[in-house]
Amino acid sequence: MPRIRYNPESIVIPADPAAILDWAACHITAVGLHQGSELFAGIGRTVTLPCWPRGAIDVAAGNGRGSSSRTYDWAAIDRGRDQAYHAFAEYLAARPLAAGTTDSARWLHRSVMDEWSAVPGRTAEQAAQALRAAAETFHRLF
Repeated sequence: MPRIRYNPESIVIPADPAAILDWAACHITAVGLHQGSELFAGIGRTVTLPCWPRGAIDVAAGNGRGSSSRTYDWAAIDRGRDQAYHAFAEYLAARPLAAGTTDSARWLHRSVMDEWSAVPGRTAEQAAQALRAAAETFHRLF
């Protein structure tokens, strides 16, 4: 799978789930892993703060990175983000995850990601490795 070019100031936002996961892996390596009661490390610009893997996926999918001078296909980006959530959660769970509705699926995927991220001693390197592995798995399957 070709690697994306990571730049935290980039206004280019991928819609492809594997590219979102790969960008998120680069991002969490660059900003670090935040473990605590909140997904982000505090007040400030989300693209420069330590975050959980779910937060890194959100930033990869455009949270805090859009440009008013550029047109984005937010529906496609949101679908890609949700597919990235799904792929990452299934990778972490090491099994298929099924839910009845889109909202319940999103809740299930977020729960799996957040539970994994909250394990004491989890590192940014472990998170980046898992995000890249999920991207590779998604790329091979689709």
